[in-house]
Amino acid sequence: MPRVFFGLQIPPEIKDRLLKIRSSVSGAKWQSAEQLHITLLFLGSVEEERLGSICESARSIQLEPFSVQATGLGCFGHPRKPRALWANVQPVAPLAALQASIQERMEKLGFAAENRAFRPHITLARFKREAGSVKAVLADQGELAFGNFPVTEFALFESTPGPTGSVYRVIKRFPLR
Repeated sequence: MPRVFFGLQIPPEIKDRLLKIRSSVSGAKWQSAEQLHITLLFLGSVEEERLGSICESARSIQLEPFSVQATGLGCFGHPRKPRALWANVQPVAPLAALQASIQERMEKLGFAAENRAFRPHITLARFKREAGSVKAVLADQGELAFGNFPVTEFALFESTPGPTGSVYRVIKRFPLR
């Protein structure tokens, strides 16, 4: 069964700027350019035969294109012992509207609602238990702006775990109208 999620691809020039954040923080598993994205809704493992109805339902979303900006850094967990380092994405409102539209349709298909509040971000690094502090990274680079980009579509991705992290493949793209 494929593991799938809805998300946004990021333009190469924004990825290039984000990749320059890499620094030597112990325990950091930095994401590659191919792994950088914005997750809108994770569905998990899904039977192949359900992909058609998932795509059909997502295709019905009628939202206008919008622009977002990747700006600033943050972390999940305490900066001295983070679980993840990420870039912030703003404004939240159009992203939250898109996420809510997707989630509403997926709930009608029987997928459980997400428990956590939606917080749009781009994961830059993940940390294991022996995580080093990201306080210096946040202090030195926490206010950087990485650029604006238009959001004209969203995608359904397949996530395949691998030795160097997950590999993401676009299954289907859905244009905004």
